[in-house]
Amino acid sequence: MNIQELLTDAANAGASDVFIVAGLPFSYKLNGKIHHLNDTRLMPADTQALVEGIYALAPEKNMEHFLETGDDDFSFAIKGVSRFRVSTYKQRGSLAAVVRIITFELPDPVKLGITDAVMALSRFTKGLVLVTGPAGSGKSTTLACIIDEINRTKEEHIITLEDPLEFLHSHKQSIVSQREICTDTQSYVTALRAALRQSPDVILLGEMRDYETINVAMTAAETGHLVISTLHTIGAANTIDRIIDVFPPNQQSQIAVQLSMVLQAVVSQQLLPCTNGTLAPAFEIMTVNTAIRNMIRDNKIHQIDGLIYSSATPALMSMDSSILQMYKQGRIDSATALLYATNPEMVKRRM
Repeated sequence: MNIQELLTDAANAGASDVFIVAGLPFSYKLNGKIHHLNDTRLMPADTQALVEGIYALAPEKNMEHFLETGDDDFSFAIKGVSRFRVSTYKQRGSLAAVVRIITFELPDPVKLGITDAVMALSRFTKGLVLVTGPAGSGKSTTLACIIDEINRTKEEHIITLEDPLEFLHSHKQSIVSQREICTDTQSYVTALRAALRQSPDVILLGEMRDYETINVAMTAAETGHLVISTLHTIGAANTIDRIIDVFPPNQQSQIAVQLSMVLQAVVSQQLLPCTNGTLAPAFEIMTVNTAIRNMIRDNKIHQIDGLIYSSATPALMSMDSSILQMYKQGRIDSATALLYATNPEMVKRRM
């Protein structure tokens, strides 16, 4: 089996992820469902050959680090086909890989169902904007759309710090510097501190992973930059709690005050299976207003969910309102709406 041909076929089929795991046939995910290429199960020797083939397609990477540590992340491109984000790992003594397929073309927010309220986040000029949700919920795609909107409409310096690089941005109205962690720089924290000396207007931080990264990101947002990042949280209130809880107890009240001043918006998203067989995002949107700033500062974060749920404006929209909207438009069925709702009983009554 030729890995380049297999990846090309998967990309042409519209797959989102490819799985190379011993004991299973070569598999890929399409619209949220896993498909097997055939009935032939891969043996450890097969997966090793395929993984070696992937490294051969990324000549700047070598397998030594992976074979020593058991994990590796990188990206590469096949000319005329697509970009690929790879996570290689060992499992039960054999080599395995999951490959995310990323198109060369930047995504079209209208086709993807990314709402105007989400795209409006590109209008902020400073502060902290967060896009959250579980793994595989389309956060990177939403970020790419927001960055492209800034690139297309403003004359700014955009610095992206990613691990690894996914979507490639060409220079339009703005200058876009894209840096890959481990390839172009040592770590998120190192790159973020350096970025503050590189005259940035917008900093895209692939992920706020730990205390140190969050601390520097908050400082960058406080000093007049627009910082856009992601967290693996669900819901605005949970996101705020997660950020505050990262800090030591004696700093948390001070951080709450700082966060109340710099936070501009939190968007949480999840992908729902549609009636036409595709996937589309549902969003919870919290654009920070004076009432929310006071709740964060006064440690009344638990009240934020109620405020969002009772709002009827696009700037404050609950996940259930977004799901109901999709149901009324005929894009999802009632079973899907109730399955993904945060309050199924309430949604059922409103349906």
